[in-house]
Amino acid sequence: MAVLELDGLVKDYGEVRAIHGIDLTIDNGEFCVFVGPSGCGKSTLLRMIAGLEDITGGELRIDGERVNEQRASERGLAMVFQTYALYPHMTVRQNLAFGLENIRTPKDEIARRVGEAARMLQIEAYLERRPKQLSGGQRQRVAIGRAVVREPRVFLFDEPLSNLDAELRVTMRGEIASLHRRLGNTMIYVTHDQIEAMTMADKIVVLRDGRIEQSGSPLDLYNQPQNRFVAGFIGSPRMNFIEVTVKEIGADGVTVTDAAGNDFRAAVTGEGLTAGEAAELGIRPDHLQVGEGSGHAVTVHSVEQLGGESYLYCETADKTALTVHLAGQTAIGRGETAHVLFRPEFTHLFRKSDGRAQRRLVIGEAV
Repeated sequence: MAVLELDGLVKDYGEVRAIHGIDLTIDNGEFCVFVGPSGCGKSTLLRMIAGLEDITGGELRIDGERVNEQRASERGLAMVFQTYALYPHMTVRQNLAFGLENIRTPKDEIARRVGEAARMLQIEAYLERRPKQLSGGQRQRVAIGRAVVREPRVFLFDEPLSNLDAELRVTMRGEIASLHRRLGNTMIYVTHDQIEAMTMADKIVVLRDGRIEQSGSPLDLYNQPQNRFVAGFIGSPRMNFIEVTVKEIGADGVTVTDAAGNDFRAAVTGEGLTAGEAAELGIRPDHLQVGEGSGHAVTVHSVEQLGGESYLYCETADKTALTVHLAGQTAIGRGETAHVLFRPEFTHLFRKSDGRAQRRLVIGEAV
């Protein structure tokens, strides 16, 4: 187990800067997930930590020790790749043992570690098979097992589930989370899938263009996004956004109006806002309610009935798309008008100029 400190970490490829001065601490035993769109720098940052990419600037410390110039093999880390990277001519047992043999680990110790990893990952029955005889999920378990036998200080996962089908990804997410609970090691996990991030992480780090947009617990990012980018990236389905103008700033929140003249209230501070300023109102599909004749009228363009839940895909009077998530089933049909309630305590407001979120109020709190 280990504490990782990233202090002003920079990565340049020639004149192109891919990582822009990352400051981050990953605590001992923490499951930290790097998430963001393709090209945001999350895999590059992971490879810098692993020692597979040189560090241009800043400092990387593991348990207080600077490791910028240390080779990958000297850092006490183990990495699981997207492509499994198994040796096709070796059996599962040989794949698990190969790294330990290279560092001259005693044979009885190799046998112990391989046996423990195989039991932990439920691959004992496959030890004499070769990778081509395994399913995708079994190969991924072997790849994880090869990291486990090294007994590293930190596990690094680079989009390990992206090659698996949807059902198997759900299973493997649970198995990796269970592995973390059993071992207690620090783990860093890279994914573009924010559902993986929400369900597995102690801490999520949202990256964009080589910079950290926000880091914190999954629910912190879901409930208190610091900007419009994080609000739109975290959560599935994504947050709804409506172009609005600030109308009135009061002690208990801000009133805004859309292009069709509809008013909305948000329980947020008006700090830094002025009347007439452009902004974006945000609300999650889960936080919208359908009322009986009250609320904002929207046109329902399509309905998804999933049995235990329903999704309404709607359009507001000013032609803005709006998704509503309802528990259970609904009698509302395509082409109908629904009345949607926006509760101020669940409504976010983002400045149009810089995307920054206004701080949300606790009901009854004065601005």
